[in-house]
Amino acid sequence: MTLNTTALHDLSVVELAAGLRGKQFSAVEAAQHFLARAKAHQNLGAYVALNEDATLAQAQAADARIAAGTAGALEGVPIAHKDIFVTQAFPSTAGSKMLAGYQSPFDATVVTKLAEAGAVTLGKLNCDEFAMGSANENSAVAPVGFDAPAPVRNPWATDRIPGGSSGGSAVAVAARLAPAVTGTDTGGSIRQPASFCGITGIKPTYGRASRYGMIAFASSLDQAGPMARSAEDCALLLSAMCGPDPDRDSTSLDVPAENFSAKLNDSIDGLRIGIPAEFFGEGLAPDVRAAVDGALKEYEKLGAKLVPISLPRTQLSIPVYYIIAPAEASSNLSRFDGVKFGHRAKDYTDLVDMYKKTRAEGFGDEVKRRIMIGAYVLSHGYYDAYYLQAQKIRRMIADDFQNAFKDCDVIAGPVAPTVAWKLGEHGSDPLADYLADIFTLPASLAGLPGMSVPAGFGEGGMPVGLQLIGNYFKEAQLLNTAHRLQQATDFHLRSPL
Repeated sequence: MTLNTTALHDLSVVELAAGLRGKQFSAVEAAQHFLARAKAHQNLGAYVALNEDATLAQAQAADARIAAGTAGALEGVPIAHKDIFVTQAFPSTAGSKMLAGYQSPFDATVVTKLAEAGAVTLGKLNCDEFAMGSANENSAVAPVGFDAPAPVRNPWATDRIPGGSSGGSAVAVAARLAPAVTGTDTGGSIRQPASFCGITGIKPTYGRASRYGMIAFASSLDQAGPMARSAEDCALLLSAMCGPDPDRDSTSLDVPAENFSAKLNDSIDGLRIGIPAEFFGEGLAPDVRAAVDGALKEYEKLGAKLVPISLPRTQLSIPVYYIIAPAEASSNLSRFDGVKFGHRAKDYTDLVDMYKKTRAEGFGDEVKRRIMIGAYVLSHGYYDAYYLQAQKIRRMIADDFQNAFKDCDVIAGPVAPTVAWKLGEHGSDPLADYLADIFTLPASLAGLPGMSVPAGFGEGGMPVGLQLIGNYFKEAQLLNTAHRLQQATDFHLRSPL
């Protein structure tokens, strides 16, 4: 039997993998179908690079392994990567003019692990420059089909932002341009766009997935994770992505990979879900609150218990994050100086002049802003007053979570205070974007796993995500908690296209 290829984009990752193994369609057919969809909907600005020859070569190799009976868990399943992961077959730009046309000589570990599981790469996805942004309006790279840089558009309403920095990743899944994608989460960049686009995304415990080959923004915060339509799909992807990589990533944890799909149908009867008072105060839009409350009621029907908890330093997470992350960014981005790789200014008088002009030309406004903030807080006389204090409060935020987990198993609340806003609405006010991260930053600062699960729709018919936060290494429990909600609701199945 051969499935009608028009329906391929409606299949989940699990269904695609099963269909490929059962030879209902080939990996080449699946790849061609999604490449055609990517081109048909390029107005959304999701993809920044395609390489049809490389994709089809990978698909043919996957078909050969399926025929030989040596198929991996994701054999032949098409996926796409956020353009923050370096790849040999596709340019790697991190959404920046600084890396325009850069071709990596190696693949990121996450890319390699997914390829070893059999996944076929469709292309690279748009993102905020160096993953710095909450709206995907900061990309300096022209998307496929465009002559100049353009913002990624939310498929539910193309005059709205998709969230960031993994906006292209979220849009590709929501618009069915890829069944699953990779993203990165530094302060919420998987969870927030997943919420705004009505898909599922998970950030694992910091160190679970290797950062090798992930173009660095803030080294103590950056973490890779999968984005797909369902928790079931994310579990399959995360199982392939995680695992120790000590020889290449000093922040990689020596924790073996897990089969995160194994406990997906466990009962959640008696599960204690912590509800932080600080996540439901002033500033939370009524439509978001209504959707989140509806999801929590579903959990009560499934036998879970809602437990009031407190995360008292939630408000401090914004100033703490926007001291630590820029400090690390200023250090990480010092390597982009025009000497060894990337953009170099054409006209300069000496080495220092080349540095200045190269960085002035190559970096966008938001990146420059964060480098300058970071250099300031690390400078002599300010290190103790700002950076050191921020690190102390970061430890207190992590302790707040451990106190909360004495009374609950999982923490739940909104991902963002509002639904996706209009393109350009925040204009030249970066603080408005920063404030949108209030609910995602605490878990990132603590290094905890967190995810966004579709919970309904709010103002303008825009998606709303429920955030679930677990204790360290509790990804399997988080995914099961999300999966049980998705068995009881259909929000994750709805599509804008």
